[in-house]
Amino acid sequence: MKAQLKNFGLLTGSTLIMAAGVYFFKFANNFTFGGITGLAVLVAKTGVVSASDFTFITNMILLAIGFFVLGKKFAAKTGYCSILLSVTLSLLERVFPMSHPLTTQPVLELAFAIALPALGSAVLFNIGASSGGTDVIAMIMKKYSSLNIGNALMVTDFLITLAGCFVFDIETGLYSFLGLFVRSFMIDGFIESLNLSKYFNVVCTNPEPICDFIKEKLNRSATIVSGKGAFSGEDKYIIFTVLNRVEAVKLRNYIKENASDAFLLISNTSEIIGKGFHSI
Repeated sequence: MKAQLKNFGLLTGSTLIMAAGVYFFKFANNFTFGGITGLAVLVAKTGVVSASDFTFITNMILLAIGFFVLGKKFAAKTGYCSILLSVTLSLLERVFPMSHPLTTQPVLELAFAIALPALGSAVLFNIGASSGGTDVIAMIMKKYSSLNIGNALMVTDFLITLAGCFVFDIETGLYSFLGLFVRSFMIDGFIESLNLSKYFNVVCTNPEPICDFIKEKLNRSATIVSGKGAFSGEDKYIIFTVLNRVEAVKLRNYIKENASDAFLLISNTSEIIGKGFHSI
């Protein structure tokens, strides 16, 4: 139950962060990067339907298609996030109608238009979910074809962004292109930061106290390997372990106080697969 509540909170919080970034910064500035919401900006220019309502209608259609094509498992997380994002955008449009951007600084607005949705997307991707939209199209394409989904979606986003140069103006189009390229790098950066752990190589002469601290105080495990000092010729032990950032600080401080002769090599890693981290 605790894990389910945590997942529900992450799904809801990250989707609301995405909605805030899209509505207050992306729609208001006519930035056209980013799949369905980018296309919604173009459609809204025609005056037939607002960007928020177009996003809602399109996501509901894609959600229905995804439900029948991809099955019930698809609807569990992606369906919830897609509905929440669409409903939130429509509510914001009615509660906080915007006729112009929040500020007169387009670069600042672009930064938030990229950062907030990228952060929300990174959290969703990290727990195996998405906000729908073109992600649903990607899932269907992946199921029934051997196409490179990433490249296909990049081409789609590129064409939508390019259209913004003609529908609006070249300045808005260039800002959108900048957002398109920066967004993908930022999502990867956020995911790596969320998963960041510390990999320890501890070279010492007495591994038992250190391993006891890792097991009893940090509730983690470690691997011990025998070694030999190249300079001193003395028998050594090498302890391998992976910890999160809080645990890493505790272990480093413990070794500093209780095994000052140990040699530490600490490196960052974001791909930890195994018990206590990510499952295979």
